[in-house]
Amino acid sequence: MHKIVYKKQLSNDMFWMEFEAPYVAAKAKPGQFIIFRVDEFGERIPITMADSNKETGTVTLIFQAVGRSTMLLSQFEVGESIADIAGPLGNPTEVEGRKKVCVVGGGTGNALAYPVACGFKAAGAEVDMVAGFKNKDLVVLEDEFKAAVDNFYLVTDDGSAGEKGFTTDKLKALIEEGNQYDEVITVGPPVMMKFVAAVTAPFNIPTVASLSALMIDGTGMCGGCRISFDGETKYVCVDGPEFDAQKVDWDVLIARNAYYAEEEQAERDHVCRITGGVRHYE
Repeated sequence: MHKIVYKKQLSNDMFWMEFEAPYVAAKAKPGQFIIFRVDEFGERIPITMADSNKETGTVTLIFQAVGRSTMLLSQFEVGESIADIAGPLGNPTEVEGRKKVCVVGGGTGNALAYPVACGFKAAGAEVDMVAGFKNKDLVVLEDEFKAAVDNFYLVTDDGSAGEKGFTTDKLKALIEEGNQYDEVITVGPPVMMKFVAAVTAPFNIPTVASLSALMIDGTGMCGGCRISFDGETKYVCVDGPEFDAQKVDWDVLIARNAYYAEEEQAERDHVCRITGGVRHYE
């Protein structure tokens, strides 16, 4: 069991939670993920860690309550415990040897981009951060990013906060202004990451994408998280989660990630006939 020691609601459906998980925290590095279960009946959900603290033995998750398990998790309070946290899993971000990088985050992907940006900064790189959201009501971690990176650029689809436009528009403008990036790292919706790769390709800028995929065991055995990468089959859980964005078959990934979209929507729309709402099971 892993006790919740801190909880903060960042927006309507985004939450910051810190859990006791000393064995995970002792070895966790930026870019790695965990798999959690809310209770003994729960599904196994992979999520990248937003932070870890070896001294306190805690890990931080920032998540959007969109599916059954994350909606249940969002209802837990400080002092309560969830069943399992397994990790750290996946390969950590390679942060050494870069002088200047640009991290591009979209939507909830910004929560996962935060530890990556901090990792590069701690390794001595100059870090530009482009964070994109649909509107001002969905903006999270603005103050944290401003404190962590050298240059922070906020963009929203409707212009209600920061600059109006998409992350790809701002990234292209920064490159055309003469910024010499050793690497661009992108975290967010696959469609966004696909177009980030399209922006950087003409400039021959190495581009890394942190992928999320359907996942069960997190050890490469189930094959659920397979992707097509440079003409070969790779597994996000053991070969990733970070890959050369220019070699990912984005159309295959996007199609696979949408496979259970109807079932996920049905879970979100379901109203319990007994309680009149969603609740976690005792």
